[in-house]
Amino acid sequence: MTGAEAEHGGSGGILLVDKPGGITSHDAVGRARRALGTRKVGHAGTLDPMATGLLILGVDSSTRLLTFLVGLGKTYEATIRLGQSSDTDDAEGRLSEPVDASHVARADIDAGIAALSGGISQVPSTFSAIKVDGKRAYELARTGEPVELKSRTVTISRFQVLAERRSGPFTDLDVVIDCSSGTYIRALARDLGAGLGVGGHLTALRRTSIGPFEVADAVAADAIDPAALRAPASVAEQLFPRLELGRQELTELTQGKRIAVGVPDADVVAAVGASGRLAGLVSVKKGVARVLVNFPTEEVLA
Repeated sequence: MTGAEAEHGGSGGILLVDKPGGITSHDAVGRARRALGTRKVGHAGTLDPMATGLLILGVDSSTRLLTFLVGLGKTYEATIRLGQSSDTDDAEGRLSEPVDASHVARADIDAGIAALSGGISQVPSTFSAIKVDGKRAYELARTGEPVELKSRTVTISRFQVLAERRSGPFTDLDVVIDCSSGTYIRALARDLGAGLGVGGHLTALRRTSIGPFEVADAVAADAIDPAALRAPASVAEQLFPRLELGRQELTELTQGKRIAVGVPDADVVAAVGASGRLAGLVSVKKGVARVLVNFPTEEVLA
């Protein structure tokens, strides 16, 4: 049993990390593995190296929770530069010659943002981690191969300008964006600039929340330790209804049996033992609970 497992009753835990710029999400996972003494660490969605902010990591058996975290909505703070395009749609790519965007009226910017709000169809950035014929899109793009990605439907529930700065040919917009999982903020910057006829790209990006989890509660990537791990039950109960099980019910659940429960129907319910440890995630239909995923527990009857 690793130190992380011992700390949380054999179930590992969930870690909120504030990723700095200049490292990959895989680098952050590597730091967690070394700090916690375990190889079994996964993440619920990556951030580009340029980006900073919230990463959610699962440790040991708590990696099983990550599937249920990936689809949560997200909030970003970003800076969009109008007046210049990039082949990666951000400041780390090859930049085009500047186009004068100093004349773009705020009313036109607001109209462009409105067109990119709500349910929209978005083509992800060519330099993305989406797989094309078994290879990452960015790997193909870097070799000069043409990359055609399919559009996807995403939801932008907030796209708000916080500040506007005009300098030379450029107009920089500090924005906050609430969006569905799978949204590419770089693509929003690209499409806003394209719609205004001046080009655009992202110069800064920070993820501030994923579902109910906030970057303000995260630890720095160089300050990870077992004390920062969140118990799986506390995380699950932030997302799903709670179902407390007796010892016999717990035993039957861990054996994969369906059990009768007195809670409302729900797609996902957090089932916990009397000690408060997460026993599993279940679906409840017509008063019967069915296991979606089990977690280790010491409360099971022999």
